[in-house]
Amino acid sequence: MSEAFKKLFFSITFNSCLFLFLIIGIQNSSSESKVKLFKNETIALPISFIVGLSFITGSITGSCIPIFFNNKKIDS
Repeated sequence: MSEAFKKLFFSITFNSCLFLFLIIGIQNSSSESKVKLFKNETIALPISFIVGLSFITGSITGSCIPIFFNNKKIDS
């Protein structure tokens, strides 16, 4: 397996586990809020879910950027 595939697989696996723990942890959350996306609003979601999902999305994005934009030196 290539190194990039290993990093991507680890990132997705790790963040999937974080998402699972997030879902288990917010079951008793009572404070809810709506997210405004452009002109539309989402359904009322627990604030901890919104914050946790934002963290997980940023973590996946941050770990994928170096994989896809790997600057290799070109020998001349």
